[in-house]
Amino acid sequence: MGTANGRARVLVVAEQHRTAHALGQTLTAHGYYVRTAVFGEPALALAGHWRPHLVVVELLEDHLDRSRLWRALRRQSRASLIVLSPDAREHTKVKALDAGADDYLLTPVGENELMARVRALVRRRTRESSSVFAVGDFRVDSATLCVRVRSVDVHLTPKEFELFAYMARRPRCVLDHRTLLIEVWGDGSEAHTEYLRVYIGLLRKKLEPEPSSPRYLLTEPWVGYLFNPGGVDGAR
Repeated sequence: MGTANGRARVLVVAEQHRTAHALGQTLTAHGYYVRTAVFGEPALALAGHWRPHLVVVELLEDHLDRSRLWRALRRQSRASLIVLSPDAREHTKVKALDAGADDYLLTPVGENELMARVRALVRRRTRESSSVFAVGDFRVDSATLCVRVRSVDVHLTPKEFELFAYMARRPRCVLDHRTLLIEVWGDGSEAHTEYLRVYIGLLRKKLEPEPSSPRYLLTEPWVGYLFNPGGVDGAR
């Protein structure tokens, strides 16, 4: 993980110190190196100089405008981001994902499920961390979360990169919704098709010449998505 003791660094951000502390104790008991903070500039400063591998943000239902915080976190950090919230509405989940969250869990959440999601993000954040490969019009660098397309470097968030890299390693293959959700977000995510809708849209905005008429990230209606590395004119 790049830490002195080999443990992943997890930053916990919550509305109140006692909430952050309680969640931090759970993560510490599972072997993570944890720091805690409340919302505001201290949390951003800590994320900037401590450089966590993962940030866990816990929200209250009446404070969902905190998405400004993780937008700021995303601008200055490549850490993966989990949002915990009691709000089950789909548009709230989509808002969180669109603002840069990698996962969204409803609270109260069981310790086993939370830790499974944490392990999945940490594992995928570091898997093939030094891998570089080229396919079609793309050069993919896992160490920097950078994709070069048409001689232009594009930096992706951890979850954007993970989804794109998974598809890029399987060019011209139709990948169904269930497979993509399980492989990128983990077991139990099969019903969250809004994750794919949001993230494919974000990738198209960053990688496609015309996002509304995609050449590379193609939709297979009612099935899933396909990555065509040479564009629509390339062999499928």
